[in-house]
Amino acid sequence: MRTRPTPSIRAGLCSVTFRELSVDEIIELTSDAGLSSIEWGGDVHVPPGDIDTARSVGERTRAAGLDVASLGSYYRCDAVGDFPAVLSSAAALGAPRIRVWAGEKGSADASASDRGEVSSSLDNAALHAAEYGIELALEFHSGTLTDTAESALELLTGITATNVSCYWQPSVGADDDQALADLSQLAPWVSSVHVFSWWPTNERQPLASREALWTRALSFAAALPGVTDALIEFVPDDDPAVLAGEAASLRSWLA
Repeated sequence: MRTRPTPSIRAGLCSVTFRELSVDEIIELTSDAGLSSIEWGGDVHVPPGDIDTARSVGERTRAAGLDVASLGSYYRCDAVGDFPAVLSSAAALGAPRIRVWAGEKGSADASASDRGEVSSSLDNAALHAAEYGIELALEFHSGTLTDTAESALELLTGITATNVSCYWQPSVGADDDQALADLSQLAPWVSSVHVFSWWPTNERQPLASREALWTRALSFAAALPGVTDALIEFVPDDDPAVLAGEAASLRSWLA
């Protein structure tokens, strides 16, 4: 995995937070909130294979003084997904990283064959991404082979590619100690953090409602040389008006 000589985590936004907004509206909102980077989602704003759109979005992002953190793709590391289209969009966008998903089955339901297919597809995709100097990062998410830290580590340590990392986010329903234990286990592999406060299950709360978790998590992440971005993902009521306050909380914790 790539490492950076000086730990410095950018405060950013996932564009999927506001799927209904245009690219320019998201850029303006991100800039006004004092954030530094954007993970552009591949479902709405930067569709796979739409090279002209990807190039334009990247250019507009940088012209606003913002960084492209990554392309948030929905490639599932399987035979069905069209990874070349995702990769071409990421390259045109100027994204240093593509977020991918570890299959479509949770670790408890996946067979050895399922795990082998995901591992092989991930390795193959990473090989092609490396030709463009692009990393892949696995979403840490339920319903996939990264639904637990243990399963994620089994996948990450079983591949040959060296340009693969992992995102971290608190698992839905996990208390602070469990969430932080997952982060600690994944630490050598973590490249970005998805930041949101869902509690007690998937109820969207202001970030400050889990300040005890986030101050500890971000302090820990700041000491990891591979972490580049802490990206706000989802806000209460999907309301753009609350982003400024959420961003202020995130920036204060990173400071």
